[in-house]
Amino acid sequence: MVARLLSPRRSQPEALTQLTAREREVLALMAEGRTNAGIAATLVVTPGAVEKHVTNIFNKLDLPATDSDHRRVLAVLRYLRASSDSLS
Repeated sequence: MVARLLSPRRSQPEALTQLTAREREVLALMAEGRTNAGIAATLVVTPGAVEKHVTNIFNKLDLPATDSDHRRVLAVLRYLRASSDSLS
């Protein structure tokens, strides 16, 4: 199951490079377990701005809304896998 969740619809490095610097910051804070409100406070932006960045992240990582998957978790898994690959 985890292998299926980690397998990207596009290559992970390519998808992650499409994220803006701010989107990567938001994704990193998501990986730390922060809520949208927590991310907004850390970055000194509105919660609405964070929601927009999160939506952009989901779109750029090709993570459509479904009843069976949690997009936030999937996005974080892709980020962590790409981060661990870059350390190798």
